[in-house]
Amino acid sequence: MAATANLAFVLFFASSLCIQAALGEITCETLLKDKCAFAVASSGDRCVLETYTTRGRFTEYQCKTSGVVADEKLAGYIETDECVSACGVERKSVGIGSDSLLEPTFLAKLCSPQCYQNCPNIVDLYFNLAAGEGGFLPDLCKAQGGHHRAMIELMSSGAAEKHWGGAAFAPAPAPSHWI
Repeated sequence: MAATANLAFVLFFASSLCIQAALGEITCETLLKDKCAFAVASSGDRCVLETYTTRGRFTEYQCKTSGVVADEKLAGYIETDECVSACGVERKSVGIGSDSLLEPTFLAKLCSPQCYQNCPNIVDLYFNLAAGEGGFLPDLCKAQGGHHRAMIELMSSGAAEKHWGGAAFAPAPAPSHWI
């Protein structure tokens, strides 16, 4: 009996997500954990996967609205499995930071034509993370071909200030293929 009730709830929840998607309304709090990371709510806010502990021992995942706004063209978008794979990101990412931009393997996937030219949501996210650190994603992509030291220098505060003419957090233009 309990299994039937659980199945009915799962079917109801899944159908409500389909209806929301069909109507174009996506809210982070209603997304399943395997679709949360790299999703953008209809409001334009990025969704983020968070963990919390219940009863002091079980770690659970919950999708929340981050308050970080994505490019307005991306509102109501759930990233495709193809882009997740091409860009080297993971659906179960809890929090996203700029440290991954210093990992040559990750940066190679992010800068690959399969990701950079076809996955504007992920590129927009990391473009803005790089800019927040005073970097410029296209420059990081150019430097990634075996120039790990150049990437570190570019992302460091001193180099970023030189790169931006003293403005460490100067806005950077969007990649040209988005325009």
